[in-house]
Amino acid sequence: MHKIGIVVLLALLLQGCGKKGPLYLPPPQSPAQPSPGTQ
Repeated sequence: MHKIGIVVLLALLLQGCGKKGPLYLPPPQSPAQPSPGTQ
């Protein structure tokens, strides 16, 4: 039950951070450390 809620919260955070620009994650344009989740 709680796992589903966590996944939803993570998804919302990822969407919100993706639009505003995540500070803790490098921008998708930077090939320094590409995240496998983006691809």
